[in-house]
Amino acid sequence: MTKEECRFSVIMAVYEKASELKESLPDFLMQAYEPGYEVIVVDESSTDDTEDVLKLFKQNYPQLYTTFLPKPNRDIVRRRLALSIGVKAAKNEWVIFTDINAKPTSAEWLKELAEFINGSSKVMLGYYRKKGTQLQIFDEVWEANKQIRKAERKRADGHEGKRLKYLRGKYDFIVVRRDHAHDLLKFFEQDISLRRLLGLRLSIMCHNLW
Repeated sequence: MTKEECRFSVIMAVYEKASELKESLPDFLMQAYEPGYEVIVVDESSTDDTEDVLKLFKQNYPQLYTTFLPKPNRDIVRRRLALSIGVKAAKNEWVIFTDINAKPTSAEWLKELAEFINGSSKVMLGYYRKKGTQLQIFDEVWEANKQIRKAERKRADGHEGKRLKYLRGKYDFIVVRRDHAHDLLKFFEQDISLRRLLGLRLSIMCHNLW
């Protein structure tokens, strides 16, 4: 598949995010990307107006697909399960895991990502910077495990803080080949000890400094 034919499935899990969806979902749905893409929103059984907001968006944006994770009980693997549902629904070769709070910085976001797609890379971690999007590229899924395990450790609501995000491994989104997405999700929401967490932080900082 050439860069011109590359298509993306943008996947996010939401819970009680009606207002955030109203504000930020259009930035995902109005990408200037001719090859085509889809946005998949998995609702984790929200009790606010999330469902109604998504229904309104679907009337105007055919590239939006919505599904849900049943049962409102919240546990540490719930987000991972929700994203797995999104992967099963995805139709395109490349999957992007992101949060509604990490909206694209421009309508050229997907076009920028496509420029970095090559035949060997399987995972890219994305960071929004003042000068544009920065990507950290890995040829194999396991090579990104430290960053993902640390960043996705029981994370419920996106990464906070913008300073030194790259140095700390606090990415804004993940791009992964769909065939490897489930392997990558195994690194999400792991119960990591404080000692191990400190070791991951130091390892990531040293890696990203070089």
